[in-house]
Amino acid sequence: MREAAFVKQNKEKWVAFEKAISFNTTIDPDELANGYIQLTNDLAYAQTYYAESKTLLYLNSLASQAHQKIYRNKKEGRNRIIAFWGTEFPLFFKQYHKTLGVAFLIFLVAAGIGSISALKDATFVRLILGDAYVNETLNNIASGDPTAIYKGGSEIGTFLGITINNIRVAFLAFAFGVIASFGTAYILFSNGVMLGAFITFFYTKGVFFEANKQIWLHGTIEISVIIIAGCAGLIMGNSILFPKTFSRRVSFMKGAKDGLKVVVSTIPFFIIAGFIEGFITRYSQMPNWLAIMIIGTSLALILYYYIVYPIQLNRIDAKQTIQ
Repeated sequence: MREAAFVKQNKEKWVAFEKAISFNTTIDPDELANGYIQLTNDLAYAQTYYAESKTLLYLNSLASQAHQKIYRNKKEGRNRIIAFWGTEFPLFFKQYHKTLGVAFLIFLVAAGIGSISALKDATFVRLILGDAYVNETLNNIASGDPTAIYKGGSEIGTFLGITINNIRVAFLAFAFGVIASFGTAYILFSNGVMLGAFITFFYTKGVFFEANKQIWLHGTIEISVIIIAGCAGLIMGNSILFPKTFSRRVSFMKGAKDGLKVVVSTIPFFIIAGFIEGFITRYSQMPNWLAIMIIGTSLALILYYYIVYPIQLNRIDAKQTIQ
């Protein structure tokens, strides 16, 4: 059978099943099981005759969603929170890796613009960061401790203040996605420009390594999860722009739900970043090897949880689905 005929024959059934499992609606177990069996049969057929096609990718994604729905409806002996971060979220997030790539690209381009602007115009940093911050940092550089600003305040106070502020920024980046993704893109862009100007400022003062060694202790996780929160906003915004087979209202509801799930996943990482900034970053005299180890471990944690682990889980899930 030609792929077009196969799609035409089964499209209505797939779309109906997709809509049924996309929301927290009560589905008769027998109906869900029957639909899942039919779907896996279609997936096996597509695997055999339409390898590498968009139809296969769609069916594989739909089967994965259905598997999660069935798994969620089972009585769980383990803690629900552990199940969310351990399996449910990574399985779910794989489908949004391209959106994450777009969020990262927006941030990266903005950081480049901020860096170039800071190199070309010495007053640009003051425009972005403010005179008070720049003057204090200049005094710290003159005294031989470029990142002394992180030593101010109590450890617990800094930890709580930074964590709460970062979570606020993350939810703001998500909420601005309601402006058809443009609001989220603005949040990502403005933060990217700020980071680029900030890092370049230390470069122009000849303390690039000393400053970055401390900044990225907490910044590795902090900046990464801001980009991920931006991804959440783009998910919601794109659901308005590109509703696919759903009505725009239904697509928005699904996008908002998926985006919220992504931004909630970042909360533990913001807590970790806040802890590092409050309790560790202030020790500017730590050995270089220790700072590099903390930065490397933080980067590995983010890359593994949001990129590598979801890919691994989805491969395992796809094999189990086909079998």
